[in-house]
Amino acid sequence: MKTPVDIAVTGAAGQISYSLLFHLASGELLGLDQPIVLRLLEIPPAMKQLQGVVMELNDCAFPLINKIIITDDPKVAFDNVDYAFLVGAKPRGPGMLRSDLLLDNAQIFITQGRALNEVASRKVKVLVTGNPANTNALIAINNAPDLAPECFTAMTMLDHKRAISQVAEKCGVLSRDVKNVAIWGNHSCTQYPDLHHAKVKGMDVLSLVEHSWFVDEFIPTVQYRGTEIIKVRGQSSAASAAHAAIEHMRVWAFGTDPGDWVSMAVASDGSYGVEEGLVYSFPVTVVDGQIGIVKGLDLNEFGLARLRQNEVELKEERQAIKHLL
Repeated sequence: MKTPVDIAVTGAAGQISYSLLFHLASGELLGLDQPIVLRLLEIPPAMKQLQGVVMELNDCAFPLINKIIITDDPKVAFDNVDYAFLVGAKPRGPGMLRSDLLLDNAQIFITQGRALNEVASRKVKVLVTGNPANTNALIAINNAPDLAPECFTAMTMLDHKRAISQVAEKCGVLSRDVKNVAIWGNHSCTQYPDLHHAKVKGMDVLSLVEHSWFVDEFIPTVQYRGTEIIKVRGQSSAASAAHAAIEHMRVWAFGTDPGDWVSMAVASDGSYGVEEGLVYSFPVTVVDGQIGIVKGLDLNEFGLARLRQNEVELKEERQAIKHLL
């Protein structure tokens, strides 16, 4: 049997983690021959609930679980971890301004960034899903100076999957027939779901759908899908977020399929004019664990305007917490 791999999950008693942990324990991330150690982080008031989740995990007798560690100390949770899912974040409450949310979550990700910097593996792969994910990732990066910025990503895989699903439904094909969709920018309602390079069975998607559908239906559907699910279900999209987190990290570990890409929010290298250092979603490929932004894609004025809109929003978020960076 292989040496166990350490995986940290924060907010481990929350809704997303409740689904995520069982995916991890069943081997969906690293395969059915890879044992794991789960390091689960929660705040003290949620430790009892987390103990109940661990009881359920134990009751499943998952053969891949080598050990489960529960803690409220980030340094214990991140000790020599190879993969870290930063799920826990303070949700936006009634009457709370986005600036308030940014400041409250900044404190969480300052602490976690520093702990990762001190004790995590130097090759750790960190995925931020707790919102506002892009700026939370930026905060973590700035508080982990001994880790490469390339160790950190924020999740737009759920938006990427939503885009694929909408195209597949519209074109009457399977999701696996859809390639090269892209999510640009921020994980917010300003994000730009882009089909200008997308293919369905090798054909250009925009030759198969009406332009009005792309602009007036597809884009807002992807942008506001989470809000619509809350309206219909009465709760947030926890299971699909957990699945997307697994997919994101699995691609990071094993690579993208030939001829296709995925969307990840990474520290910009200046590509497409996006300011260097901003955590921004791009179409990316992954080879041997290394994420590369897809270069040289043609963008029209419609697309470029949306890229700039997202850049402005992310700069505003950064400005709101600038004194903490």
